[in-house]
Amino acid sequence: MRNSRKGTTNPATLSLPRLHLLRLGYLVMGVGLAVTKWPLVINHTGPWPAMEGAVTAMLVALSLLSFLGLRYPVQMLPILLFESAWKLIWMVVVALPLWTADQLDPANLELFSRNLWVVIVLAVTPWRYVVAQYVRKQGDRWRSDANRPANDRP
Repeated sequence: MRNSRKGTTNPATLSLPRLHLLRLGYLVMGVGLAVTKWPLVINHTGPWPAMEGAVTAMLVALSLLSFLGLRYPVQMLPILLFESAWKLIWMVVVALPLWTADQLDPANLELFSRNLWVVIVLAVTPWRYVVAQYVRKQGDRWRSDANRPANDRP
């Protein structure tokens, strides 16, 4: 990846194979969630418990956005970051303490095994690009140009 004059990474420099890897990650997420979560919504009757309904709705929305990532792999990177973040947080905060205490029950063990798919998402994410765009790159301005000092304007 090449750096532009301002020290940020240009999305156009992601290679075509890298873009296809990203698309593979979106496809795995989209299809996996479509197969497991869409039938729950389509075939559901009656009220759902609040958290079960909210989680299912969020995961169905995540699958729809994943399919959008097939067309716009770079623009939809926050979807991959969200998927990685929530699964890794859950593994560290919930599964790891249960496992180290030898109390990993069958429900959490099943969820842990399903969440291992995050390895694919972690593998296809262009981490150098993510760091350049979301960590090192200057953020968007917080005030209008009229309020910015003249020497701070581009």
